[in-house]
Amino acid sequence: MFQGSMVALVTPMHENGEVDGASLKKLVDFHVENGTSAIVSMGTTGESATLNTKEHCAVIRQTVELVDKRIPVIAGTGANSTTEAIELTQCAMESGADACLLVTPYYNKPTQHGLIKHHQVIADSVAIPQILYNVPGRTACDMMPETIAELANVSNIIGVKEATGDLTRLSRILELCGEKMDVYSGDDATGTDFMLQGGKGVISVTTNVAPRAMADMCAAALTGDAEKAHEINRPLELLHDRLFLEANPIPVKWALAEMGMIEQGIRLPLTVLSEQYQQPVREALQQAGVL
Repeated sequence: MFQGSMVALVTPMHENGEVDGASLKKLVDFHVENGTSAIVSMGTTGESATLNTKEHCAVIRQTVELVDKRIPVIAGTGANSTTEAIELTQCAMESGADACLLVTPYYNKPTQHGLIKHHQVIADSVAIPQILYNVPGRTACDMMPETIAELANVSNIIGVKEATGDLTRLSRILELCGEKMDVYSGDDATGTDFMLQGGKGVISVTTNVAPRAMADMCAAALTGDAEKAHEINRPLELLHDRLFLEANPIPVKWALAEMGMIEQGIRLPLTVLSEQYQQPVREALQQAGVL
């Protein structure tokens, strides 16, 4: 259903932490005009962990309205409570989102059986298409390929965002799931090779600041043009690395502010990018040709 360069969109905020609707419109238009294939609203990069449920739903709803069906909107609705994830997923469906992205429950470390039950119950409760999201570096919970294969049998679970950066995971998931499950990269540094080896796209932090280049790279990779894809990706490699010098989305929000796209707003416990990292991120933006 979805492929190519999908942006894990930041949630722009004023310096007092309030959501900045005008800048959200600017970002949505920026991505539509520069070839981004889909917008992921309220994922990790969107600071889902620092917005309350009411705010979370409001940002999804506003994003859907601003996009106005020009490209798909995928709503981040994962939670470490199954009931909360159901509530958020229901809200996303009622808001008009095209699909939901559900991160594995964080902190409480469910078993693989618990992950299967968690996602089955959500899928049974809300009919919207759903994408699994495995990012053990942040959640302390690793969804195994065999678990993904079990969940591929659920009709409205359509894909998985695999963010380990381990390309052998991709081959194992494809082997087990075949055509039942689309697989997306959640790791910009390996996203090009991920698609060249059978992935359908990348849900990307880098796309926030370099949407046109990421769209072109993904298009080349999805057609199997490895030489062109790597050529486009080369100037982006510093961004793939330096946008993670501090916890995401700290560097990418600073970068967008540096580009004049948003204010320097971010919510505690996240803080503005440390001064020592500002020049390295600026250099990465310059190398990518976006500053």
